Amino acid sequence: MRKPANNKESIEGGGGWFGAWLGMSLFVYLSLIVLLIVADVWYVLAACWDGTEGISEMLDWPNLWDSVKLTFLSSTVSAILSLLVGVPIGYLLSRYRFFGRSVIDAILDIPVVLPPLVIGLSLLILFHHFPPKILGWGVDSLDGYLSHLGMRVTNTKLAVILAQFTVAAAIAIRMLKATFDQIDPRSEQVAMTIGASRGQAFFDVVLPQSYKGILAAGTMAWARALGEFGPILVFAGATRGKTEVLSTSVYLEINTGNINGAVIISLLMIALAMVTILTVRFFTERGMGYDLHR
Repeated sequence: MRKPANNKESIEGGGGWFGAWLGMSLFVYLSLIVLLIVADVWYVLAACWDGTEGISEMLDWPNLWDSVKLTFLSSTVSAILSLLVGVPIGYLLSRYRFFGRSVIDAILDIPVVLPPLVIGLSLLILFHHFPPKILGWGVDSLDGYLSHLGMRVTNTKLAVILAQFTVAAAIAIRMLKATFDQIDPRSEQVAMTIGASRGQAFFDVVLPQSYKGILAAGTMAWARALGEFGPILVFAGATRGKTEVLSTSVYLEINTGNINGAVIISLLMIALAMVTILTVRFFTERGMGYDLHR
């Protein structure tokens, strides 16, 4: 596995105006993020201090518990699915050169760069209005076909998972491609010269070296699924006890005027995101010796 040399300097070595520019940039943006979190915490504490209601009265705990369970379930399934497609695609893009590769690579980034609401609307159109009917002739929609089989996608838990997976998989693919890029292909070539097939070389040589990157990609995909909102709202809806996840819980609490409850749920999501990010950093920096986000 190729590891870049560690050329990082201490911050004291910045020197002069350049060091001041670096430090000021860090201070301004870091302060903004920290102040956002502090403001949320202060808002909740102020509400409790006023004595109007405690934490237990600020939230509908049965609904919140259902939201937490669905969030963890859907995010976990989405992360697993992201790895199932991300590992082969990331390896393909890392090791092979073929016609149209650049176009395919760009298409795979679409879920990341598009506005989330557009992803949700496109999923809704796909399952409700595709294939299109031409001159009065055509077939039923995808949801129509699935309803004949006794299942539906739109406005169900399956829609939540599909909406999360659509975006999370793109994140996983990027990280996995970076992981495979860091693994020297000569080790696979050596394995193949002694009789291993390409598939055997992948599973016996590449996979053991990349497992930490795979775990990091899965963790980041889980975090991305956790924070997904737009596609879920449009495609799955925000029905209490049915398709409500933590991100849509914040939306529902705001709509009902329960700002305190929305802030508490937001703080819970911030805590989960922080734990996830630290986990990814552990894998990518300490466990692997290089940074997947370079």
